[in-house]
Amino acid sequence: MSLIKKPSQLEINPALSALVYGQAGVGKSTLACSAPKAVLFDFDGGVNRINGAHQIDTIQVHSWEEALQGFDEVKSSSEYQSIVIDTVGKMLAFMEDFIKRNDSKKRKADGSLSLQGYGVRKQMFINFIKEAAVCGKHVIFVAHEIEQKRNEETIIRPEVGGSSASDLLKELDLVGYMEMSGKLRTISFDPCEKFYAKNSCDMQGVIQIPLLINDEGNPTEDNTFLVQVINNYHRRLKKNKEMTAKYEALCATIKEVASDIKNAEDANKFVEWIKATEHIYNSKAVALTALQSKSKELGLVYDKVTKTYGDTAGLQNLPVPVRYVSNVARLRKRGRATLEHSQ
Repeated sequence: MSLIKKPSQLEINPALSALVYGQAGVGKSTLACSAPKAVLFDFDGGVNRINGAHQIDTIQVHSWEEALQGFDEVKSSSEYQSIVIDTVGKMLAFMEDFIKRNDSKKRKADGSLSLQGYGVRKQMFINFIKEAAVCGKHVIFVAHEIEQKRNEETIIRPEVGGSSASDLLKELDLVGYMEMSGKLRTISFDPCEKFYAKNSCDMQGVIQIPLLINDEGNPTEDNTFLVQVINNYHRRLKKNKEMTAKYEALCATIKEVASDIKNAEDANKFVEWIKATEHIYNSKAVALTALQSKSKELGLVYDKVTKTYGDTAGLQNLPVPVRYVSNVARLRKRGRATLEHSQ
């Protein structure tokens, strides 16, 4: 059995890894907790800042050992579909402390991690995401924002792991920046000059976040924002896979029909078939390439005046005046094009 698969046959992991970040008080933790059937790993003691109506099952983490124990419980449980990490910066700090306590060689004289230590921490982070994905769990990270100088410009980035932030962010599917203008809150997945973001899932670039609490502090809506985002993502994956299967089938049909072209009449019928076909992705280009290849193989000539194919042999067998008129028409057209170009 071949290990090579067509794009439509590829297995799609429905588990999503995402990071939400923004300024303090914008509602990052509350939004992260809106993931489907989520459990919160509270690394920085922020669960009490979430409105009671929107709090979820929580593990209050005091060490990396506790976090590992909690992960094992959640990964084997069908009760939870999502893991929320609040915050990823504190989670990495717990990892760092664990590494330094268990391997002094990964610790420098000033108490910070060595280069090898950062490598171990990066691998721990990657392994965590992969293990969660294998179990089919979504992972939603929460982070604070930090301003970073880039030449003369300042860009807002998630506060994640210091100099190794870029390596860690590469492992995520989505990075969304939350901001507030008055009472209007939005999350942006498309990167820009102002802030870092990541949108490898082809999500809507900017999405307005519904208001969940009124001026009196009472909840007005259910906290389901990320449920809807993830559902939309799954629908997009399903649609893309269906379209890819249709595309592959259409390309196979194009090749089959093109292989049956035996003469100019068949080629002209193929042209009309291309026009009448509802194309997917670049299937029209695939069809034209197949037609050009077959025409070259058969020695067919395309007349740009009549926009039809003809047999070379047939053209040679035409009476001399007809061939002459046809050739003169082509030369005149070519001459006009040359004159217009020179002007």
